[in-house]
Amino acid sequence: MLPFNLGIPEVVVILGIALVIFGPKKLPELGKSLGRGLRNFKDSLSSAAGELKTGFNDNKSEDNK
Repeated sequence: MLPFNLGIPEVVVILGIALVIFGPKKLPELGKSLGRGLRNFKDSLSSAAGELKTGFNDNKSEDNK
């Protein structure tokens, strides 16, 4: 099952509407920029999580002294 309880027919309809609205030339560019944005968001979350873990570990080592 796809996210948001969408089935295959619903996804096909959404992609068909997007194709009609944006056209076949613009759709790959939109997908590429969306993927790039999601990747940057994921990298930012991973970086922030790493910084938090480092900060917590630093605080624990200072408390043990």
